[in-house]
Amino acid sequence: MMRERDNETSDDVDNGVLERTDNLETTGIGIVDGTTAQIDLALPRLSDDDDDYVEDEDSAVPVNDHDLRYGDQDADVEEGLGEDLAAEDLATVEPAEEVVDAEVVVPAAEAAVSTHTGVTRRAMHHPVSNDKHALERVRGARVEEEPLQSRRLDQLSADRESPDLLTADRLIDRARVAAPEPEGVWQRLVYGATRGRVALADNPRVRARKELDRRISAPLAGGAKFVPVLSRKGGVGKTSVTTLLGMALADAREDRVIAIDANPDRGTLAERIERSSGKTVRDLVRARADVSGFNDLSAIVARDETRLDILASDADPHLSEAFSDRDYHDVAAIAAHYYSIVLTDSGTGIVHSVMDATLELADQLLIVAGRSVDEAKLASETLSWLESNGYAELARHAIVVLNTSRPGASLVRPAELESHFRTRVRAVVTIPYDAHIATGGPITFRDLSAATRGAARELAAVVVEGLRSAGTVR
Repeated sequence: MMRERDNETSDDVDNGVLERTDNLETTGIGIVDGTTAQIDLALPRLSDDDDDYVEDEDSAVPVNDHDLRYGDQDADVEEGLGEDLAAEDLATVEPAEEVVDAEVVVPAAEAAVSTHTGVTRRAMHHPVSNDKHALERVRGARVEEEPLQSRRLDQLSADRESPDLLTADRLIDRARVAAPEPEGVWQRLVYGATRGRVALADNPRVRARKELDRRISAPLAGGAKFVPVLSRKGGVGKTSVTTLLGMALADAREDRVIAIDANPDRGTLAERIERSSGKTVRDLVRARADVSGFNDLSAIVARDETRLDILASDADPHLSEAFSDRDYHDVAAIAAHYYSIVLTDSGTGIVHSVMDATLELADQLLIVAGRSVDEAKLASETLSWLESNGYAELARHAIVVLNTSRPGASLVRPAELESHFRTRVRAVVTIPYDAHIATGGPITFRDLSAATRGAARELAAVVVEGLRSAGTVR
């Protein structure tokens, strides 16, 4: 509060000097001039019963709710804000050129009149509003927005897209992508003459081949699939059919295919490919505990040019007799871990030591029959044995392969054979005679006749379709 002093004020009071120093509540400062003014300041007094302050060793520390939450951070902000407010209050007060002790020389006409009557330091710093969030408004509006990188996709706004929308179908301009070069003489001629702008349709033969590739390469759900190849009579081409099927599958599919020779009487499956590892199924049985990756297994199996892996049987028939159901389960467990399709070249007959384990794991059965009366009858009897020994479901979904192992026309009517077996199994496939196979040596898939390769690929497609059918048979 400021009041004008009368010119007749007693000379005992010196201008510009504190009037009293014993009372800190109110004091006056005189302004030295011909026409002077006095500014009365009301200073807060700290009392023992003030709940807002606790006397510390160095300073009074606020302990109200706001200070407990914000701590020293608000104190620093308030200190700076107090300086700004004080500067604003005294913006119209210009200091004199010389300041001595407590004397402030200010023209009376420009003296600012300001009164602060708060009872706490916070009240002095906030003379206009008692809102406890005033400091935050002074510092600027704080946008409490969650960072984008920490948001879930479902929290994004409607105008924002997630990364999974950046698909090739959306981004690639198909009109500018050249069509694949077609097969066939005329198709390639037109394609080259138009610089890829015109691609004629494939001929029927090429379309049939691509459709067969699609059927063979269809994905298989679940774990490894086991396909045993059975025959009750030797010499009908069981091992050759196993090799052809494995090559056709491995040549068209992206996953791994293996053929295991489980013949206890000196099998010849490994002799049907050109490459040999020198290891047998007995080596895998001994080293099964040390197989920790595919590299360990690939050192034991042999692989041909179609990527078919073959696990040979023991060359010594006395040792191969020791190959039991337990051994087959151990080998099958390792093969199932690294391969999608496991073919088993079973021994001749259906009552040898490994047959029970083979049938227990089977997902699809192949029964090989020759094109003679006795060979056809043995194959049909095999189906009857399966039906009467708990494998009726496997028998109904089996595939009968009519293998032509001898050249020339047979006296047996092939149509009658197919008609008989179609009443008992799911499918019947005929493999024509091929001199390359009849030699008994290694089989090279690309060297087979077109008819033999086509029959092997058709057999592979039928097998895959059976494995993909609902309700896998166990």
